[in-house]
Amino acid sequence: MQTVQAALWVVVLLVALAILFDFMNGFHDAANSIATVVSTGVLKPGQAVIFAAFFNVMAIFIFHLSVAATVGKGIVMPGVVDTHVVFGALVGAISWNFITWYYGIPSSSSHALIGGIVGAAIAKAGVGALLSSGIFKTMVFIFVSPLLGFLLGSLMMVAVAWIFRGFRPLKVDKWFRQLQLVSAGAYSLGHGGNDSQKTIGLIWMLLIATGYTAATDSSPPTWVIVCCYAAIGMGTMFGGWRIVKTMGQKITKLKPVGGFCAETGGAITLFLATALGIPVSTTHTITGAIVGVGSVKRASAVRWGVAGNIVWAWILTIPASAFVAAVAYWFALQIL
Repeated sequence: MQTVQAALWVVVLLVALAILFDFMNGFHDAANSIATVVSTGVLKPGQAVIFAAFFNVMAIFIFHLSVAATVGKGIVMPGVVDTHVVFGALVGAISWNFITWYYGIPSSSSHALIGGIVGAAIAKAGVGALLSSGIFKTMVFIFVSPLLGFLLGSLMMVAVAWIFRGFRPLKVDKWFRQLQLVSAGAYSLGHGGNDSQKTIGLIWMLLIATGYTAATDSSPPTWVIVCCYAAIGMGTMFGGWRIVKTMGQKITKLKPVGGFCAETGGAITLFLATALGIPVSTTHTITGAIVGVGSVKRASAVRWGVAGNIVWAWILTIPASAFVAAVAYWFALQIL
């Protein structure tokens, strides 16, 4: 009886840590949803975070739990996962999120979590603990999501410029200030739908490993779903203002029409990835879309030095969070 109580205490602690990560995910990635709408002046910062948080949570009614299934059952062999692996994964992800938030670097919370899971699993059982299909999909979309965001954002920008070529700029600006509310809402839906499911998948993985949920269940408990969507919405409401400045102004200067095209291209990418059950980076996606929009005007409109620093953060995210997770796994063996 004492052992069961101890195990329950550890599980509750890890679930709370996972919810904290989900909150940090929303906090860290708020810039993805609101940077363009704030930088173009369509919404004030306070209005924007409430707006984005609302649509983050509303995604619970839109998307199936395909991404949660990939994270919960498709990254690591089920028999490998235990409380130590989950602890290591969360510490690795949270640590990298904090470092990149502090320096205002828009890195991927999603890949920090995947890197954390991978690092802790390898520390326990070696590379053979990983499921190649889930890892392959995730790794491929590290490159596909920003490229698709870039392509769709630039194509949208070209199409809009052609369609509205005979209209007065002030009139076009007025229309797209309204339309950008639609595109920002759509992007926030995609952000909530894809990112919250990663934490849902991690908690689901933990509950299966500790016997609190059957591996045969087709979906995680309802309370897990509700808590994770609520946590990411609350995190978005607090907003990561350091990163908003980088995303909204330092990469390229955006007007409402550019913000609309970037958000719409990014939203389409996220909706597609979530439908396919692929955990992608909302940060990579919107950054690619913003660069695509900026490059349509002229290549010099994009501050490639800033974009290059962001890419380096992307490259380092998985190995850095994996390394911290491996160290945290070893530490967890001593204390849990």
